[in-house]
Amino acid sequence: MRRREFIALVGGATVWPVALGAQQRERLRRVGVLMGIAESDADARPRANAFQQGLQELGWNEGQNIRIDYRWAAADPERMRAHAVELVALAPDLILANTTPVVVALRQATRTIPIVFVQVVDPIGPGFVSSLARPGGNITGYVNFEFSMAGKWLETLKKISPGITRAGIVYNPETAPFGAAFVRVIDAAAPSFAVDAVRILVRTVPELENGIAAFAAKPDSGLIILPDLFNTSHRDAIIAVAARHRLPAVYSFRYFVMAGGLISYGPDSIDPYRRAAGYIDRILKGEKPADLPVQNPTKYELVINLKTAKALGLTVPPTILARVDEVIE
Repeated sequence: MRRREFIALVGGATVWPVALGAQQRERLRRVGVLMGIAESDADARPRANAFQQGLQELGWNEGQNIRIDYRWAAADPERMRAHAVELVALAPDLILANTTPVVVALRQATRTIPIVFVQVVDPIGPGFVSSLARPGGNITGYVNFEFSMAGKWLETLKKISPGITRAGIVYNPETAPFGAAFVRVIDAAAPSFAVDAVRILVRTVPELENGIAAFAAKPDSGLIILPDLFNTSHRDAIIAVAARHRLPAVYSFRYFVMAGGLISYGPDSIDPYRRAAGYIDRILKGEKPADLPVQNPTKYELVINLKTAKALGLTVPPTILARVDEVIE
């Protein structure tokens, strides 16, 4: 063998493993994202941006070392199931999922691909995790509410409109299977506030409009809009019918108040997506969902729309104004 050929051979053998290592480190990782809301929802892009910003801060850049495949279900259970099957067929490294019905659809499609959820209520009830501290399977993530929050919503409704004697609790049992647990808390607290709790179960927009209209036929009534993918996706219809019948309503997220709702008390709807990037990073680096504890919200915020309050003829009490985090004028 000639000396020049020998040097080239040895040099190639020395460089090749280093180059291979670099390729392995830069392997494109694939993450699926299944959102329960529509892509056109006003909260959709901020959520996606917060998620991708969180990933970028941890060194994951779209098109360089990570690919993100989004699917949007628009609160349609059939679309959720179809998109879940599509994403699983792509064989991603993991999947980000928001809301309980979305996780249900994904869990039916896979028991092995890691799933990180956000904005889920009670992950133990439907069997997503064994416990909050030790999830134990392929699923972990970030919850948004404890059931005790329902008592806070009733208290807030009574404070913002002291004359209320009836509280209509609005939710879709298909997209909020946990709704009954919130109702039980409200039922238990209602006598201490001299309020009768009434369930308003809805599955379509016409049912929503007709149900609230029928409830509004009696005086001194108000609404508690439960955290529910259906309610989120049809918040404009809910806000409009509440205004039409002059019903004060308490919501669980700020974006309802931004759209014209009266008052909300609940967690930031964007922050969990930024925080979820941390679990995505840890799982992509080898940790298991089974060992990552389910996380709670870091902050709850009280937001009020003074324009809506004025339209309803309500005087916001000082106790509310002293606690409010944001005023929409």
